[in-house]
Amino acid sequence: MFVSFHDILLANAEKTEQQDRPTAESLEAVRARGGFALGTPVAHGGPGIDTVGTVRLLAEIGRACPSTAWIAGTSATAKTFVHTVYGEAAPRGFFADPDAIACGSGTPGGVGERTPDGAVRVNGRWANVSGCEDASWAMLALMIDGVFHVAAFPLSELTVERTWQVAGMRGTGSQTLVAENVLVPADRVAAATPPPPALLAYYGLLALGPVVGATRGGLDVVRAMFASDRKPYMTSYTRMGESPGARQWLAEAALLTDRAERTMLAIARECDEGDVSQADQARLRADLADAAKDCRAAMELMLDLYGASGFATSSPMQRYWRDVAVASRHPHMRGYLAIENYGGALAG
Repeated sequence: MFVSFHDILLANAEKTEQQDRPTAESLEAVRARGGFALGTPVAHGGPGIDTVGTVRLLAEIGRACPSTAWIAGTSATAKTFVHTVYGEAAPRGFFADPDAIACGSGTPGGVGERTPDGAVRVNGRWANVSGCEDASWAMLALMIDGVFHVAAFPLSELTVERTWQVAGMRGTGSQTLVAENVLVPADRVAAATPPPPALLAYYGLLALGPVVGATRGGLDVVRAMFASDRKPYMTSYTRMGESPGARQWLAEAALLTDRAERTMLAIARECDEGDVSQADQARLRADLADAAKDCRAAMELMLDLYGASGFATSSPMQRYWRDVAVASRHPHMRGYLAIENYGGALAG
C-alpha cells in the first residue's frame, strides 16, 4: 500500500512533539523529498531550486509537521550562511553529504581566543538551536577580539543540553549547544558581515514557509470537520455547513491563509528577481510580518469554528495553533519592528 510523504509526516507529528525532535521516519521522508538538501550549493549536490520552490517545499512539509519543516528551514539557513561567508573555501566535510542537517545560531553566544598556530579556542553557549540533535554540523556566531565571527563545528565537538521547553514548535528540538575549550582550526573560522538585503529577506522566508504550511494544515482539519457529520453544539443544525455564520468564518479563514501564501510567494519571486535594496528589504520584512499576522488570525477563526474540543491534547488543531502562535513571532516576523524599520526607510 502506497503511503504518501504527507501521510508519513502527519502520522508522526504527535510523536515528534512528544519526543522534542522528529522521528526517524519523518526525517527519512523529508530527506527523500529533498527538504534537507535545501541550501546545499549545486556544486556539492544541492537541488538548485529557486526561492519560490524552496518556500513551497517548506510549506508542504509544514502542512503535515510544522516542527520538521522548521528544521528544514533552519538547516537551509545555516548552509546558505556558510556558503555565503566561506564561498569555495567552505569547511572540509561541511557539504560532504548534501542531505545532512545543519543547524546554527547567529547570536554570538561564544568567545574565541586565538592560539599561536592560528587555531581558535572556543567557549560558549548557544540557546534555541533547532534540529541540533539530528544535525551533522553547526554554524555558530562568536566574538574574537571584539569582532563578530562565525565558526563551523561538527556536532561531535559540542554538548547538547536539553533546555527546549516552549508551548509550540516542540518537535524542533531547539536545545542549547555548549562548547568547552573546543579547538577550532583556522579554516573553520571566518569574520562575517551583515547579509545583503535579498539574503535577509530569503532568511525570513525560510521561517515563514513552515508557518504558512502549518496554517494550511489547520485548514485541512477544519475542512474535514465540515465534511463530517459534526454539527454546531446546542443548535438545530445537522451539519456545520448548514450554518451561514460557520460558512462565512470558514471562508474568512481560507482567504487569510491564501493571502499569507500569496504574500510569501510574492516575496520569494522578488528575491529570485534580485536587486533588492535596503528600502525594499524593509518593505519585504513588513510583508513577512503581515503574512504571519494573517496566519495567526486564520488559526483563531479555525479554533472558534472547531470549538473547545480543538484544545484536546489528542486534537491536531491545538498543535497547529501553538506552532503558528510561536513560530510566527520569530524576529524575522516581528511586526512592530518591521513597521518601524519600514517607516524609517520611507522617511529617509
